[in-house]
Amino acid sequence: MPMLSRDAIDAMGFAAVGENVQISDRASFYGISRITLGNHVRIDDFCVLAAGDGGIIIGNYVHIAVFSSLIGKGRITLSDFSGLSSKVSIYSSSDDYSGAALTNPTVPTEYTGVTHADVWLGRHVIIGSGSVVLPGVTLEEGVAVGALSLVNRDCKAFGIYAGNPARRIKDRKRDLLEVEKRFLQSLVQ
Repeated sequence: MPMLSRDAIDAMGFAAVGENVQISDRASFYGISRITLGNHVRIDDFCVLAAGDGGIIIGNYVHIAVFSSLIGKGRITLSDFSGLSSKVSIYSSSDDYSGAALTNPTVPTEYTGVTHADVWLGRHVIIGSGSVVLPGVTLEEGVAVGALSLVNRDCKAFGIYAGNPARRIKDRKRDLLEVEKRFLQSLVQ
């Protein structure tokens, strides 16, 4: 996949960009002045990052795989070492599906019932292919979400969650914390 040059990335107008950032030339960005990218970030083909008022904050060593999307008015945070598999969708805004209001962005806001809430992914969170994360959800450190899951409520640290809606199915090992420590130490030697 062709990646943008650093000069091209710098010219795009991000709020901040760290070192060793790789962005596909086929990714799309909206509200780019509200998007912050940490160090060692990779964003693959056909990803859409649409930052509303809350912005999008991406930490260090984060991968966003092909066809993923981060969309909404609330803040979306992907902490260090987190990752999204292909076709993951994270929403920090949602229409009112009850029928009490009109829906879609072509209608003036006073006639809609859109809600907005921040979404936060902690360190070492990994989300499986095709999963959806809804507004207001917190995925604590070390959470793993299985493919094709719907995450509509908070997930506790180092749990493995799967299903529709996602439920905790077992604990996740914490060995990766020691691996992270060794990795980061190797960078300073």
